Amino acid sequence: MPRSPAGSSRSVQDASAQSASDTDSSATAAPRSSLFVGSTEKTFQVLHAFDGPARYMALSDIAKAAGLDRSATQRLVHTLEALGYLYRVPDTRTYGLTTKVLQFSYNYIRANELVDKASPYLLDISRRVGETTNLQELDGHEIVFVARFPGQHLVNIDIVVGARLPAMFTASGIAILSRLPDPRVREILASTALEPMTPYTLIDEKKLVERIQTTARRGYAIVENETVMGDISVAAPITDHDGHAVAAINISVPTSRWTRERAEAELAPHIQVAATSISKSRLSTFRR
Repeated sequence: MPRSPAGSSRSVQDASAQSASDTDSSATAAPRSSLFVGSTEKTFQVLHAFDGPARYMALSDIAKAAGLDRSATQRLVHTLEALGYLYRVPDTRTYGLTTKVLQFSYNYIRANELVDKASPYLLDISRRVGETTNLQELDGHEIVFVARFPGQHLVNIDIVVGARLPAMFTASGIAILSRLPDPRVREILASTALEPMTPYTLIDEKKLVERIQTTARRGYAIVENETVMGDISVAAPITDHDGHAVAAINISVPTSRWTRERAEAELAPHIQVAATSISKSRLSTFRR
């Protein structure tokens, strides 16, 4: 399932040190363009306050999560409520997101050429193999699920379109990183909080880099129990005309019915053939 925000388990001393570091960084940060609209940034801070596990939040909680004062938060929440993106839960003082925010996701997926071209392959694999297939894109140091075709046996209902996972700990992320320039891989590694998601999560930097290099040689990645217990994921990168990764596709299967060896032998060929076919479809997708 998606991770908790990085650093949530730090000690008070570490948190204080981080706060001081953030202050120093902001003081030395390059000045923003005069075109930058600060109020727009604050609006999205309010919306992102709902990124956490809480579905409904009081005004004070929204202000705290958004890092804004109560007065500014109150005005922004009122505006978003008037525009239909937030609503007040009846008979309470809490607010929640409305279905109107889904319009952005719908428009993105509808206009996404990659989703359009990859979906037939994912659907075909899901039907033939009977297992869940996914399409993911890289966003910062995370992968984002942009298409998902459940198999006959749904493995994990917590992962839906829009879910995020650290690229470094996932088969799809590793597959994408295996087709990116080394400086970009190092940048993503430096941005990743190396905190285990399960008892089996690989967090050793040297071994993570070695795994990416191995994936580059063989053309696919396989991960077991590292992001979700009881899950085996096999993934291959989708590349542009220059051979740089723009996304990845994967098959996710449960350890209750599959072994790592069987998944690698039977599923890797399906994934590689599909990824290669999609890569050859003259994608015009831009690199992030």
